[in-house]
Parts: sequence; C-alpha cells; structure tokens
Amino acid sequence: MNKDRTKLQVSAIESGTVIDHIPANQLFKVIKILKLDAIQNQITFGTNLYSQRQGKKAIIKISDVFFKEEELNKIALIAPTAKINVIRNYEVAEKSVVEVPDLIVGIVKCVNPKCITNHEQIVTRFTVIDKQRVELKCHYCEKITDQEHLKIS
Repeated sequence: MNKDRTKLQVSAIESGTVIDHIPANQLFKVIKILKLDAIQNQITFGTNLYSQRQGKKAIIKISDVFFKEEELNKIALIAPTAKINVIRNYEVAEKSVVEVPDLIVGIVKCVNPKCITNHEQIVTRFTVIDKQRVELKCHYCEKITDQEHLKIS
C-alpha cells in the first residue's frame, strides 16, 4: 500500500505525447476535437488535478501519437495554456507551449448561419483578434466568435 497519498501515480509512456496544463473544464473538448475516443492507442487522462499556476488542470497521455501543426492549433483554440511534451524512450524529447496562431484557416466553422462559408465550398478563414480570450473574426462576414461558441470542424 502506498503510504504517500499526495503523489499521483500514472504509468510512464515509452513513446507518444503528453498534453499538460489543460484547463480542467476543457479536457473533454480536447479529447473530442482530437478524436481520441476513436483511436486504439493507450490513453491516460486526469482532470481536476492540483496545479499551482492554474488551480485545477487536466492532463492527457497518448502512446505512439504525435500531433501535426493543425492539431496543435486546435488544442490552442480550446486550451491556450496547454503544454506539449513529446516522449521518446521514456524521456521528454521535446517541450513546447501551444500558441494560438494569428490566422486560422479551415479549422473553425463560422457561427453566422448567413456566412458564405456555410453555403458554399469555401474554406473558412479567421483573424485572431484576442489570443488570451480566443476571439476570432471571420474574414468573409466579419462575425466575431469567442472561445465559448467555437465550432471546430
């Protein structure tokens, strides 16, 4: 029996990605946008974990999965405080912080039902007007969408 109950015991992964410092209330959105419920790889996640910086945070560990830039941009839109650790041979090989890009192309649907992108075969395009609160302005209809109303495609 483990006498020290203050330590979280989660098995290490040999190879893959750890997404850390996800806001606790955004964990399941991150799982959904990355379609992690549909993969067969080992996935460990925890939520409402203590974080000195955030209060509560979530974490995801995925074996043998490495994310492309488009997927990292999706994470940044939902969890702009997230940190990415790439694991190789049980060691952290790379560390990075997700960053909301200045321009979002093809990742987010416009929330304006009258926008041309919702009626024509046009790739969506948004300018990020606030990276902290994640607010986007549609290039075509100029509708501003906040993080709460984002629809990631």
